[in-house]
Amino acid sequence: MHLDDHNIIFEDNHLIIINKPAGLLVQGDNTGDKSLIDLVKEYLKIKYSKKGNVFLGLVNRIDRPTSGIVILSKTSKALSRMNSIFKNREIKKLYWCIISKSFPKDHGTLTGWFRKNSKLNKSFVYDKKVNNSKLGSLKYKKIKDFKRYSLFEVNLETGRHHQIRTHFSKLGYPIVGDLKYGAKRSLKDGSIHLHSRRIIFQHPIKKVKIDLIAKPPKNALWTASLFD
Repeated sequence: MHLDDHNIIFEDNHLIIINKPAGLLVQGDNTGDKSLIDLVKEYLKIKYSKKGNVFLGLVNRIDRPTSGIVILSKTSKALSRMNSIFKNREIKKLYWCIISKSFPKDHGTLTGWFRKNSKLNKSFVYDKKVNNSKLGSLKYKKIKDFKRYSLFEVNLETGRHHQIRTHFSKLGYPIVGDLKYGAKRSLKDGSIHLHSRRIIFQHPIKKVKIDLIAKPPKNALWTASLFD
């Protein structure tokens, strides 16, 4: 696999922002599979004819079966400032997810206390604070109904591990394809219908507004979400 114009949605001297395909690791793990970081480094070496290593800082992560926006920095200065932007919640992150049409509300807010189980690589959400838990919140609204499913937009106000997946699962409405969190069946390519759709923030160096949208993967449900 290699990066192309479809994957790269923004690039300048400070940042490179990628529309990650579902199924691709963001960074390497014990599987040894090639990661997004590997691909971006290869791309930058070819583009700038660099023989040695290139600086590349990871600003945010999304899960392997999830698609959409991943931000990487080309300089340590940009990385430090982007980390501050995330820490101070000076960035708006919008996701798309597809769940059962029977979900009872068209819009609302979900809050809870999240605790990660590292051995299971899974999170659990509680109504009250428990040991080692962190408060998480999101807002959601329905965008479109299909025959059996609905497309929702999620405004992720915090960045807890598997936050969207965990919370909709707890309510009894796992994301389509998400076996880990209770979906009845998987998708052929191992993806789930969760997509990091849009980000809005101020550029860390140029101080101009960045507002980017990533196209969802090309499959039946995502394609239907873009058209009436």
